[in-house]
Amino acid sequence: MIAAYDGFLDDLPAGWKSDRFKDVVSLRNEKTDEPSADEDYLELEDLDSGSGRILSRRNTLEVGSAVTRFKTGDVLFGKLRPYLEKYWVAEFDGKCTGEILAFKPQRIASRFLFYCLGSRWFIERCNALAYGAKMPRVSWPTQLSQFNFPLPPLPEQELIAAYLDASCAAIDAAVTAKRRQLETLDALAGSILLNALTIGLRPQAETRPTGAVVLPKIPANWRFGRLKSVATIRYGLGQPPAVLSSGVAMIRATDVDAGTIRTDAFLRVDPEELPHDRNPYLKSGEIIVVRSGAYTGDSAIVPAALEGAVAGYDMVVTVNRASPRFIAYCLLSRYVLEGQLLLLTLRAAQPHLNAQELGSVLVALPPTRKEQEAIADYLDVKIAEVRSIITGIETQIATLIAYRKSLIHECVTGQRRVTAADINRVKVHGQEEATP
Repeated sequence: MIAAYDGFLDDLPAGWKSDRFKDVVSLRNEKTDEPSADEDYLELEDLDSGSGRILSRRNTLEVGSAVTRFKTGDVLFGKLRPYLEKYWVAEFDGKCTGEILAFKPQRIASRFLFYCLGSRWFIERCNALAYGAKMPRVSWPTQLSQFNFPLPPLPEQELIAAYLDASCAAIDAAVTAKRRQLETLDALAGSILLNALTIGLRPQAETRPTGAVVLPKIPANWRFGRLKSVATIRYGLGQPPAVLSSGVAMIRATDVDAGTIRTDAFLRVDPEELPHDRNPYLKSGEIIVVRSGAYTGDSAIVPAALEGAVAGYDMVVTVNRASPRFIAYCLLSRYVLEGQLLLLTLRAAQPHLNAQELGSVLVALPPTRKEQEAIADYLDVKIAEVRSIITGIETQIATLIAYRKSLIHECVTGQRRVTAADINRVKVHGQEEATP
């Protein structure tokens, strides 16, 4: 298995060598347990996954154990859960948790080593050797130290690193631009929702004041009332019963994602263990609302394909005096989700929402179900159009990230040779040259 990851070592370019990891670097072992207010300390979560960047710094005032010192130019690697691909070239002298290894380059260029640690062959080899079911990690003395590293001549290492610096910068810029496009599209979808749900499909219609800060005006013939006036709310199972591989699908908070229900990771429970004093079974058109945690207030309507599943810890809204589809869109809109539900959950240290609070949410309702359905039909089309564009951009981002990883792998293993002309071309053409 391992040979498949580093078999390239048998076919290195002329002039390249290979050597063990421990013979080209030294591991930093200097520790300190002295608390410091300096923002020069890194935990694993401060390293971004897969990008080679840090996200934040912190101090050691509340760290209760010794930490490792590192120096500028050292290359850091997260040994815990190596599949997270956490690595970085130190840009300052600092300290890190013991779950991060700090390597001092000796016979290898710092940035070439950096790209080696981020390459596909290195990460896959770490994943193959990682031990521990819940918290897999790799060991320096018995595993990493014995890895064989490709070693071009030092000038070529520096050339490869310079090429990858320029290429990855161009790719990262393209990814950043596309992520900004996603933010713009998210805002557009939010605006489409808000306008349709608070103005309707006739923007010139006469309006009236509501007296509510969250939504000052609505069309003159619309109603403005509490969710509980058009729906009933119940709780799901609470504590789940026994798990059964062939049991009934249970929808949990992690399955609910901004109007959709993910079906790829359902937990299944034993129907014989379901409590008799609750009604956990779901019907098509009911709405799941996340009750607590990071995504409190997120919701999704139950499609026909999931009728008969059960609700987990979260709440279920049964709409009986309005269009369920219209109400489902209302619960996703800014004036409900951000303007009301978020404010309700801020009162507790842990975000939490109960049935009484959810029932108190104000919603604007067109006078007839026919008009509500017409607005829901309009939103089905418009939101699907935006989501289609979003999906396309997300695919482009995934392609760019995959290309970045492939490029690093090919360059540090000698499968792609780099010249000074390549570097100049990337610098001149930037993003265009760096894309696949």
